[in-house]
Amino acid sequence: GWPSDNLEEAGILAREFGVNVFFVSIAKPTSEELGMVEELNFIEKAVCQNNGFFSYNIPTWFGTTKHVKPLVQKLCAHEQMLCSKTCYNSVNIAFLIDGSSSIGDNNFNLMLGFISNVVKSFDITDVGAKIAVIQFTYNQRIEFSFTDYKTKEKVLSGVQAIRYMSGGTATGEAITYVTKNVFAPVRDGANKNFLVLLTDGQSYDDIRGPATAAHKAGINIFSVGIAWAPLEDLRDMASDPKETHTFFTKEFTGLEQIVPNIVRAICRDFLGFKQ
Repeated sequence: GWPSDNLEEAGILAREFGVNVFFVSIAKPTSEELGMVEELNFIEKAVCQNNGFFSYNIPTWFGTTKHVKPLVQKLCAHEQMLCSKTCYNSVNIAFLIDGSSSIGDNNFNLMLGFISNVVKSFDITDVGAKIAVIQFTYNQRIEFSFTDYKTKEKVLSGVQAIRYMSGGTATGEAITYVTKNVFAPVRDGANKNFLVLLTDGQSYDDIRGPATAAHKAGINIFSVGIAWAPLEDLRDMASDPKETHTFFTKEFTGLEQIVPNIVRAICRDFLGFKQ
């Protein structure tokens, strides 16, 4: 049946929540239904974008099965199914987190809370934003990659399941590892790539070379330093301009205040990518 209520507000609400509305209409309305329709162009106002892609008309109830294939082809056109590309739905964000012995369990949990709060701002789907988390000491461990979780709920559960490693600090080697093993597999994708690095101290290895290589690979790096992390190292690892890609807090509890700044910085850089 055709709708007798207003779809425009519902369509706006759906878009705000990252829901892509795809409208399939079958046949024509009866004269009785037509009399109750508030707006004849309701499909245009309900769909994600009024560009002809997000609606499909089946002229009659007979032979509807022959429309299954073209309909599926539309729904599987991932790039076009993104309502609009924004910094919230078209980014790959990897969190590279220091798991060294100086951090401790309580502070490590505060870092996980920081990651969760940043993640909550993004639209994570199989065709939207993607999240990865890598922990490092002298070794590196992929907690989960960009392809592991396709919903925000699963990403948040994955973050809470991360266990503290404890060990030394080899940040340069970790950046190289992430560049080759986390970002390289998605290098040809449409999403823009961001790395948020959290550390509380000085690395035992060179960080400049690996950071430069990451920048050249198209990875935008945000350095987040806590406690004893040297500002010079943070700036060396961060993308340009250094002032907007380097963050510092004396206490782990201060990470919470950095969350909105990181989200805004990612969106600002995303818009810069698009220009």
